[in-house]
Amino acid sequence: MTAEPRPPHHPVAAALTFFGQTRFAKALTVAILGTAFCSHLLRSTVGWPGLIAMVAVLVLLAALSFAGRWPELDWHGLLPVSLLLFLAWCALTSLWSQYLPSTLNGLAYLLAYAFLGIYVAVVRDLIQIVRALGDVLRVVLTLSLVVEVLSGILLDVPIRFLGVTGALASGGPIQGVLGTRNMLGFVGLIALVTFVIELATRSVRRGTGVFSVIVAALAIVFSGSPVTLGVTIVTAVAALVLFALRSAAPDTRRGWHFVLLAVGLLTLVLGFLVRGRILEILSTRREFTYRLEIWRELWRLIDLNPLEGWGWTGFWRSNVSPFFALDVIGNRAHTSALNAYFDVYFQTGLIGIAVFVVFVALAMGRAWVLAAARKSIVYVWIALVMVVLVVTSSAESAVLVEYGWLLLVICSVKAARDLSWRRNLRRADDPVPAPAQETTP
Repeated sequence: MTAEPRPPHHPVAAALTFFGQTRFAKALTVAILGTAFCSHLLRSTVGWPGLIAMVAVLVLLAALSFAGRWPELDWHGLLPVSLLLFLAWCALTSLWSQYLPSTLNGLAYLLAYAFLGIYVAVVRDLIQIVRALGDVLRVVLTLSLVVEVLSGILLDVPIRFLGVTGALASGGPIQGVLGTRNMLGFVGLIALVTFVIELATRSVRRGTGVFSVIVAALAIVFSGSPVTLGVTIVTAVAALVLFALRSAAPDTRRGWHFVLLAVGLLTLVLGFLVRGRILEILSTRREFTYRLEIWRELWRLIDLNPLEGWGWTGFWRSNVSPFFALDVIGNRAHTSALNAYFDVYFQTGLIGIAVFVVFVALAMGRAWVLAAARKSIVYVWIALVMVVLVVTSSAESAVLVEYGWLLLVICSVKAARDLSWRRNLRRADDPVPAPAQETTP
């Protein structure tokens, strides 16, 4: 026997109808993105307990929204297998973790943001995600500049609990409400890509779009981040190549993709062969020397558990071994390896880094192919954001936590939804769920 459907006036049915509404999904998406990008600000004001409570509430609301929209969702080929494998391996590291409580906490945080990223990618169209992200980043960057003006010009004192040094009057570097200059530059570049796509798709008024681009540019310039400068150059080159591919004849794009892949692999090989000379040149910069010291010490720890890693933790915990041993570098506590690939290798071992690289490579490849083939320019957003995430990961670990991880999950799910091979496994007689009826853009 099957349970009879609940009448429309039943409390559970009414609740599911409410949580399944498009307006609720729209508001929840903005709340998720806002919480992720304001995580440093929230930690600095309400602390970790307050931030974790907010994330937990968002996860609960997203689960209820999923329940309300379940009949209209199509899960065939939706979630990348590589993403699921990476999450599964991170969970397995708890079996041999040297710091089990920290691993369990880090796993919960990782899975929570992964779930929120999947929710946003599933229930919202790509242009809707771009608009929601644009609204959030406009507020975050404007607030960052206002805080810097207040600290560096009006009051002329640092705001220490936010990590703001108040150096705007001297030309920077500034940190805004993102914690460090590199994170401000990173978010500023993501925002610049988002705002340009908003202008190109006419999703916002021209005045709003121009203002947003100026704010993002100011954040990038005054952050004074050498990491962001390098990533900006790579992203600009990628954008030029991508638009050239979009204008090429469709029957020649496949060949050009292979040419670009070969050039990319050749560049990596050449970089590896001359790595000594590259390190010699970069070692003249204090910021890179600091990173190099961390990576050298981390490599010694990796050699102790090369295959399985030490155990996932996400953010480093300076009160547990072996993280506190690394605090002698620079005489300060470290929250990451300042390199996502080193971080994953250290925490999850050779198997984990292999799965992670495959996951990122597939997401990047799918996003690139979609951006080159699809007529709508909004697909360019996925590809360029992936470029920013992948390149920045060589000097920061932001892609493993909070807004970096959230964006990576969103981009990977969106790209896989259109190019996953598993979509071909649908049986011919399987019904296709009707798409959600969006009443607002």
